[in-house]
Amino acid sequence: MMNEQQLANFAAELDTIKAQTLAKVGQLDADHIRRVVRLQRVCEWSGRALLIVGFWFPWCWVVGVLALAIGKILDNMEIGHNVMHGQYDWMNDKQLNSKRYEWDIACDGSSWNRVHNYEHHTYTNIIGKDRDFGYGLLRLSNDFKWRVKNLWQLMTYFLLSVLFQWGVSYHELAAERVFVGKKNAKRQGKVSHQELKARFFSKGARQLIKDYMLFPLLAGPAWLSVLSGNLLANLLRNLWTSTIIFCGHFTGDVQTFNSEDCKNESQGQWYYRQALGSSNLQGRKWFHVMTGHLSCQIEHHLFPDLPSSRYQEVAKHVQQVFAKYGVPYNTGSFWRQYTSVLKRIVRYSFP
Repeated sequence: MMNEQQLANFAAELDTIKAQTLAKVGQLDADHIRRVVRLQRVCEWSGRALLIVGFWFPWCWVVGVLALAIGKILDNMEIGHNVMHGQYDWMNDKQLNSKRYEWDIACDGSSWNRVHNYEHHTYTNIIGKDRDFGYGLLRLSNDFKWRVKNLWQLMTYFLLSVLFQWGVSYHELAAERVFVGKKNAKRQGKVSHQELKARFFSKGARQLIKDYMLFPLLAGPAWLSVLSGNLLANLLRNLWTSTIIFCGHFTGDVQTFNSEDCKNESQGQWYYRQALGSSNLQGRKWFHVMTGHLSCQIEHHLFPDLPSSRYQEVAKHVQQVFAKYGVPYNTGSFWRQYTSVLKRIVRYSFP
């Protein structure tokens, strides 16, 4: 652990990286996100059209499923997640505004903003404050008491991955104990339970109707082709987003913290905690875009409101600073990091 002066210098160097990068943000970043939006629309609508044609030509159905899945992944990861972090608010684009954007998953955007943008990014990996660590379902460190249900938590993880959009949607309601569980008297919710339930059911119903009623009905005799294609595209999107998010947060080297150690944190201590609580993935440019640049999870946790298109550029400077101060930079290939996640889940399945 660094001393106070080293932490202050560590913070100053990272602040400088952020300031210098923000100074360059402009047209290139706007062009990037608008290109991705165009690509997402092409993938989604060509995918939906091919699902109908797939009623007569099966290979078109396969291509359609993949195209639609890619469209949904781009909408969730590179567009939705980053736009709702406010990374592109400076563009003053009504469609790319953090307060107005609504993504193509069951989770209400404003609910995700409240829990993720504030709780997770403020209290990253602080046990008892960051509910994203294990999502209340998985035991991923010795900070949690072992229970018999943990023996099959690998299966719980796979089920969560299959239904990931619904897990994300339910996350805030679970935190507030809206349906089940003892209410936390100290927890002050910003939205009433009635409104949370209304948003949960309203957004979820819209998603179900759109993918499993509206588009299949519009397809006429090809309704089954469209229904099954939408179901598989949503499954692929859920598996991909869940896997990438777990690789960024729950590899074997990721550390946890307790609330006492994090009282009155300095900026340097906050940066240090983000560094130790995150993992990166290595890959090509298309891979980074498909992950929403959450392959650069370390940089995202350090600078969550920096446009995602800058994370790869920033990463090399962050690595240099980490090396200078002896801070580990947790990165690796997709398979190495994903294997590490699975090992962690299995390891803490036992007492």
